[in-house]
Amino acid sequence: MNKKVAFYTLGCKLNFSETSTIARRFTNEGFDRVDFSEKADIYVINTCSVTENADRRFKTIVKQAQKANPKAFIAAVGCYAQLKPEELADVNGVDLVLGATEKFKITDYINDLSKNDFGEIHSCEIGEADFYVGSYSLGDRTRAFLKVQDGCDYKCTYCTIPLARGISRSDTLNNVLKNAREISQQNIKEIVLTGVNIGDYGKGEFGNKRHEHTFLDLVTELDKVRGIERIRISSIEPNLLQNETIDLVSRSRTFVPHFHIPLQSGSNVILRKMKRRYVRELYAERVAKIREVMPHACIGVDVIVGFPGETDAHFLETFHFLNALDISYLHVFTYSERDATEAAAMDGVIPKQVRSKRSKMLRALSVKKRRAFYESQLGTIRTVLFESENKEGFIYGFTENYIKVKTPWNPELVNTLHDIELTKIDDDGAVRFEFLNAEIYSK
Repeated sequence: MNKKVAFYTLGCKLNFSETSTIARRFTNEGFDRVDFSEKADIYVINTCSVTENADRRFKTIVKQAQKANPKAFIAAVGCYAQLKPEELADVNGVDLVLGATEKFKITDYINDLSKNDFGEIHSCEIGEADFYVGSYSLGDRTRAFLKVQDGCDYKCTYCTIPLARGISRSDTLNNVLKNAREISQQNIKEIVLTGVNIGDYGKGEFGNKRHEHTFLDLVTELDKVRGIERIRISSIEPNLLQNETIDLVSRSRTFVPHFHIPLQSGSNVILRKMKRRYVRELYAERVAKIREVMPHACIGVDVIVGFPGETDAHFLETFHFLNALDISYLHVFTYSERDATEAAAMDGVIPKQVRSKRSKMLRALSVKKRRAFYESQLGTIRTVLFESENKEGFIYGFTENYIKVKTPWNPELVNTLHDIELTKIDDDGAVRFEFLNAEIYSK
């Protein structure tokens, strides 16, 4: 019988795309992939180090694997494995820890599956993470995460990602297009472009800083790939989101009107302390440009509260800036100190309870913004892509402009696109609708 392998992914869409690529390597070598809750011979945990919670959750997930099979071989890969390999190797039950360059060669390191007394570590100096490994996820029937870029050359004072993933580098344009075509042949309707800093796409195409292509070139060529119904841009820095890209999305056949643009603070003083590469005025210009050409677009915002030195006045500046901005929702992050970052040594540490209070205020603002955005879209005609899960008798989906909708469960709707008219907001916040095609249930 074939050996069984199971995977658990912490963190971002990029990690999910890389887990899928690592999983394909195992299946190509004769392993059977099973769910993480099932008994497996190997458990691979793809780690994240962006938040404190991701660090803490690792031990819980290791215990889950041990419960399913006490004799299983447990491997940790990814960002946390690169930053703190010894810490992970010390966790009871962990047999192998692989850093940034080694994770894609995991099957080379598994010679036998006998348990180790101590976690074996293979991690590099992060300067050695200068080559690119393309990847994409195929786990979800409706969408795939397509990695186009890795690493980051920015030096934001709160962030460990450059230490965990190395310099900014990109896939070649030809390889991205090849991967997109492969995805299109799997009956997957939506691609989500992902990377650490995707607006920096192009840099590092040749393993150095030289490049021929830009992010605008990338989206222009991807828009021509047949067989893909939708392409969604994941998070993109405001200083790298060009007006030409916004215009292209507004005219595009496949790119959807949904942008997720990190702000982090609405105070220019705090933005400088964070070493962000823009001011709030530029951010407001980007939002205004999107609204000018795509009034119905969904605009999401990342924001950090409780950064060192963030006074009440700075926070209120952020709150009022976001309140006045025509955006659709917020992802709110409570600042947490990360080892080896500049911010961890800064004065003006904000008490935890103050961070928590500010976070709650912005989360409440996000609820208000999302509700207002949903209300603005009632009565409009949209296209929905249905998900595959039956949740308490309902099937859910997302419109092109990222409105969550629901209707009574019908398995025939899974992974299909339909034109709908949005009618009302349900108690759970999802939107009800009418099918424009009355024959839908007889298909």
